[in-house]
Amino acid sequence: MSAIPRPASTVVLLDQKSNVYLTKRPETMKFMAGFYVFPGGAVDKSDEIKEFNNEIKGNRNTNFDLAHYIAAARELFEEVGVLLCSTEGGSAFQMEEETKLEYRRQLLEGEISFLQLLKKEKLILNLDSFIYFGHIITPNPSRIRFDTRFFIAQLPDGQQPVPDQNEISDALWISPEEALSDFNIGKISLPPPTIHALKTILNYQNGVPLSMPEFNVSDYKLTF
Repeated sequence: MSAIPRPASTVVLLDQKSNVYLTKRPETMKFMAGFYVFPGGAVDKSDEIKEFNNEIKGNRNTNFDLAHYIAAARELFEEVGVLLCSTEGGSAFQMEEETKLEYRRQLLEGEISFLQLLKKEKLILNLDSFIYFGHIITPNPSRIRFDTRFFIAQLPDGQQPVPDQNEISDALWISPEEALSDFNIGKISLPPPTIHALKTILNYQNGVPLSMPEFNVSDYKLTF
């Protein structure tokens, strides 16, 4: 019996040199162990925000739920400590590292929601920080399936990723071209969705309009 795809979000984080940030999943994980992927994960119930005041601003793609944006922001913060927010006055986000680590722990353990974090710290999440460029649904034969929305986000000035050691065993900044080359020579393992997204980003950097082509797992060497 086919599994029902879970809503999910993935963030392609870019630095000023147009490198992407890849994180390696620990070998102990049940799903895609040892593979390099972008930060992201499943949409939580707490991401399904229906009412808010000024904590969330900006334009969004209305073809899918706001929860995908919230999950993208939350997962990026939980996994690598990058928070795409500003103060109510529009200033860049600043927070002590110990405070960030404590908030990340609380989010991971379900003690606080992302919206509660925004309210408590008087922060604003600008949806314009996330550029949506496509989505992939894990094919039918897989026991674990996701309906994943892909976003690009620029690394904010003054912030650097700090990976969660429980969820990430390694991480690196790398150009899309080099990542694909390292995969082809067997230096790193990449799942098909990550390969597909990397090719899309590389094409975009070479002048092709940003739009992820339809995904077909048979086009890739690996299977789910």
